[in-house]
Amino acid sequence: MLSPNDKKLEKLDPFYRPSVAKQKTSAEIISEARNALRTVGTQRPFTPQENQRKLFGLASSRTPENRPPSSFSLHASNFESSDSRPISGARLSPLELKPKAPASPTTEEGPCLAFPKPPADPAKIRRRSSARARLFRAASQGTLLPDRTLPPAERKKTVESKDTVRMGDSMVKANGIYLTESKAVGHLKSHPLQLTYDGGFSGIKEQELFKGATSLPSHLRSGGDQGKRRSRALSCPNSSDPSRLETRAVSRADLQEKDTEMEVDDIFWNTRIVPILHKLEKEENAEMLCAACTQLHHALEEDHMLGKNFKRRSLLLKTLYKLVDVGSDPLSLKLAKLILALKVSRKNLLNVCKLIFKISRSEKNDSLIQSDSILELLLEVLRSEVLQTNTEAFLYCMGTIKFISGNPGFLNEMISKGAVEILMNLITQINENTKECGTCLPNSGHLLVQMTATLRNLVDSPLARCKLLSMGALPQLCMVMGQYMSDKDLCTNIARIFSKLTSYRDCCVALANYSSCYALFLNLINKYQRKQDLVVRIVFILGNLTAKNNQAREQFFREKGSIPTLLSLFHTFSELDLRPQRPAGDGEEQPRPQKPQAPAEDMLVKLTRVLANLAIHPGAGAALAASPSVVGLLLATLEYKSIDDCEELVINTTATINNLSYYQVKNSVIQDQKLHVAELLLKLLVSNNMDGVLEAVRVFGNLSQDRDICDFIVRKNVHKFMIALLDANHQDMCFSACGVLLNLAVDKDKRVILKEGGGIKKLVDCLRDFGPTDWQLACLVCKTLWNFSENITNASSCFGDEDTNTLSVLLSSLLDEELALDDSFDQDLKNYHRLHWETEFKPVAQQLLNRIQTRRTFLEPLPVPSFEHDAS
Repeated sequence: MLSPNDKKLEKLDPFYRPSVAKQKTSAEIISEARNALRTVGTQRPFTPQENQRKLFGLASSRTPENRPPSSFSLHASNFESSDSRPISGARLSPLELKPKAPASPTTEEGPCLAFPKPPADPAKIRRRSSARARLFRAASQGTLLPDRTLPPAERKKTVESKDTVRMGDSMVKANGIYLTESKAVGHLKSHPLQLTYDGGFSGIKEQELFKGATSLPSHLRSGGDQGKRRSRALSCPNSSDPSRLETRAVSRADLQEKDTEMEVDDIFWNTRIVPILHKLEKEENAEMLCAACTQLHHALEEDHMLGKNFKRRSLLLKTLYKLVDVGSDPLSLKLAKLILALKVSRKNLLNVCKLIFKISRSEKNDSLIQSDSILELLLEVLRSEVLQTNTEAFLYCMGTIKFISGNPGFLNEMISKGAVEILMNLITQINENTKECGTCLPNSGHLLVQMTATLRNLVDSPLARCKLLSMGALPQLCMVMGQYMSDKDLCTNIARIFSKLTSYRDCCVALANYSSCYALFLNLINKYQRKQDLVVRIVFILGNLTAKNNQAREQFFREKGSIPTLLSLFHTFSELDLRPQRPAGDGEEQPRPQKPQAPAEDMLVKLTRVLANLAIHPGAGAALAASPSVVGLLLATLEYKSIDDCEELVINTTATINNLSYYQVKNSVIQDQKLHVAELLLKLLVSNNMDGVLEAVRVFGNLSQDRDICDFIVRKNVHKFMIALLDANHQDMCFSACGVLLNLAVDKDKRVILKEGGGIKKLVDCLRDFGPTDWQLACLVCKTLWNFSENITNASSCFGDEDTNTLSVLLSSLLDEELALDDSFDQDLKNYHRLHWETEFKPVAQQLLNRIQTRRTFLEPLPVPSFEHDAS
């Protein structure tokens, strides 16, 4: 009759607990790392660094004629002196007043030209002045016709040559500029005057031109039609209309305030900027030119003259463009920094981005780029410019950022300056534009290749990964892959990003939650099946997803065509890796197999990992175990491969077979070919690779539940090897070997083998050495001893006097103490182990202790349950 404790033990699961419905905690997952179904790890595919910095590397699928150039010549002539906005094409409304050619002071209108009534709103005054200024400039170039035709005699009086200077009535005209001060006439009389492109005078020094500034108003010193218009407007009041007088008073005050500001700007320009420009024009030494550029940048920044609204901007740009031909990289960076700060656009923006790109192609210039803070200006271009109109400029700007992102010294700076946000914003814009228009932007594929290559470098930083997760970047990148599936370079870059990100659990969860990713990955595998560099990364990503998420295993397994796609890929690369040798003729020695090809072998390693991880899911595992194609490919790998040549592949294949052998289903191919599998495992047991030995022992732990395998183990003396492994100072090795011995002890005819090699003593030693800290191993040892002592009549005769006494004392002490855990374990993990120490180990240990104590003398044997080790 069974005792209550024996009945309780009879109901216990022999080794593995049934799976519970609730989701397991992270502590439980960690603690069950030695379970029969184990995930398999592997290294991330290696990406060699490009020897040369190019937009598209040597491995690019783009042909030279279908991609932008990485090498080009750039000279000053490539820049445009004018950087105005392009014509919008909008039709302008007609002006209220048609401009007339200026008449002679002797006409009927009197000495002053009467202007029409100005509007009361100052903003309208400014808009009208700006419009009229453009009209006067057009007239000076001969593009504006008068509103009426004058007689020849009158035209002779009113129209004068640009190259003449007319004096009298306090009016001076020089190249279309009116001066209204008589003192200025006397001063300018002695100088030959020419009007330059920016409205200034050349041929004399500005210091000489503006001597006696007290007698020459600032608006005249700045030159241009604006000064002419103001002088005429202020010198001809019309007193017949009171409202006009009031409006003129407001306008005059506004103009005086502007004149004061312009006078200050002119003084700063003449005293600070002009001398630097002279130095830039005359200096030939590159270092001195760099110093002058730095000085110019500081001066412009000090007076807020950077940007588009500076009136002498064209003069500055024209001077800077000329220096591009000097050919000095440090000087070119200084020039590029200034040109970008002046907010150029269109062709000039493209060329300055090309200039920086050309410099950044040399790694030795990275320190120059970092010291000059060019990165911030490049990011500002991406942030503020319009993508649709500056795609090519964005391309070379991104090319530069991609180059320097490969330098670890730039990583933190780029992330802190918002590079991740800027890039993802651009990617989102491109996705939305493609979704709305149905077509991709021109050159957007080239640009996305640079963006994704940059992100690939940035995701090495934990901060960048956190930002990408918070922004929902992974679905956006999947959308890019779907829209640009024909662009292999782009898909490869995104696959490299995912292969880095999915090495982390939170990133795996984020990608796994995007359910469309599985179909996307399968489509890419089918499209690029022989493109190893892309497909191996996609398979690696799938391996990461299925290793960390049971939901991902189920979703991928249920995706249409998932397993056939993997098998097709496995078969393709098996043929590449396992090339059959031609049969040798009679009398010829059979040639040895060729050394495996590294790329194909790496693909097989990743594929077996996916299959091993999928097998953890009960539905997928049972289906894979029943698939002749899957099992056939795995066994073929073990047949042709040696662990000395292909260690990772052989170990992963054995681990996959171990997971499949866990499922005791009727149509299991593993069970049908169990003896063939056992024969293949013998090669691993006798190898010098301990990882390979461990995997083989684990498979024997599952297969040894079958009587035929137990007979095979005894016949091949495998049991002696298992007993010898109990001496290994390796807990996992002892654990797996003990599982095989536990199953052998179920058979009464084979229990005696435990004594032949000193198995009982070694089991007791394992319990003493590892029991206090490893409840799983301690429980397994007690179950093995329980099976061994099933029909004993005397404990001493069964275990021996010494081992019986040692075991009795050891079990008593273990039952009275708690599981000893290291302080490195977190509290949840400690609680988990202590719970199973109480519920799993102590009941078995107590029953074994009772059996030993009650059978120290002769007693009738009691029927007891037998434990089977159903997995290891």
